[in-house]
Amino acid sequence: MQSCLSSYTCAHMTNGRDGEFILCMTNSHRGQPFLEELAKLGCRVFLLTVEEHRYAGWPPESLSELHSMPSGMTLQQITNTVAYLARSRKFARVIALDNSNVQIAAALREHLRIPGMGVTTANYFSDRLAARLKAAQAGMSVAAFTSVANYDELRQFMEAVPAPWWLMPRSESRGKVRRQLDEAEQVWRALDELGDGQSEFLLEQAIDGDRWHVDSLTANGNVVFSAVSPYRESNVEKAEGGELLPRVQTPKTPAGTERLRRANTALLSSMRMARGVTHTEFLRSSATGEFYFMEISASVDDGCVADMMQEAHGLNLWREWARLEVAAMRGEPYALPSSARGRKALPASGEGQHRLA
Repeated sequence: MQSCLSSYTCAHMTNGRDGEFILCMTNSHRGQPFLEELAKLGCRVFLLTVEEHRYAGWPPESLSELHSMPSGMTLQQITNTVAYLARSRKFARVIALDNSNVQIAAALREHLRIPGMGVTTANYFSDRLAARLKAAQAGMSVAAFTSVANYDELRQFMEAVPAPWWLMPRSESRGKVRRQLDEAEQVWRALDELGDGQSEFLLEQAIDGDRWHVDSLTANGNVVFSAVSPYRESNVEKAEGGELLPRVQTPKTPAGTERLRRANTALLSSMRMARGVTHTEFLRSSATGEFYFMEISASVDDGCVADMMQEAHGLNLWREWARLEVAAMRGEPYALPSSARGRKALPASGEGQHRLA
């Protein structure tokens, strides 16, 4: 166990409240404002990351301990590692700072019986297939899609839904990228290449359009803030490095903006989101103007989105996420800062159907 785990301890960070040990997990260099805010609020912060990011410039004054592990460890190995740490540290919260750790953090909470999002809910925010099924059940428009696990269903899908299609991974994983396929033979060849890993993918109709995103804060089961923003690039055209970049300008279609906000709130309610930050993506069809749900994550999307929210709305998503987590842990109410600009979101929706068209 100890051979897989390296760490350091900041001796001056020893006066946090009893029971307020918070374990944060990430596989990337992100979330420094979150860590800083937790420490500012009096929590003892423990960071678990991969070895390649061990010396990435984390704020030492905000950390009680920093631990690193080799990348590629199995869930059981990570569970053993965290259980080892928990022998002498009673963690009150386990928080994933990036979406690749959402399911892992949920499994750790259930294993150690720590409050927070469980495995079933976490699947909606880390499994694109689960999220699409949930959105469709909630009455939202989604592009035609299918699991590739059953070949009969896959054949029926390709006969009924015209190409092109996207073959995309169900979850974030290094080296797995989506591929556009134009005929059934290409699909079968791609699945052969994937071998036993093919069930980790889904096939979806490719729709040309522009991408929009809704970034939200949820506290006590209610969305307390949400903002709708378009991306700069279309669904096909990509910015340098292959990433879509957010756009600060407010949309010119306020009616569409309100529909997206309502749809996002309804979806989070159906997913039983209790608290945290979320990033939901929609696609607006170039041909019809209809909005389609794409995917959702339970993390701050990236530095660009966080910076944009700060600029456009005066709200630091990282710091507010930390504040609402600590408020819930202490049984205190959470309120947005008075300096925040923009609109609060709608209350949780009780509507059974919520279409975007």
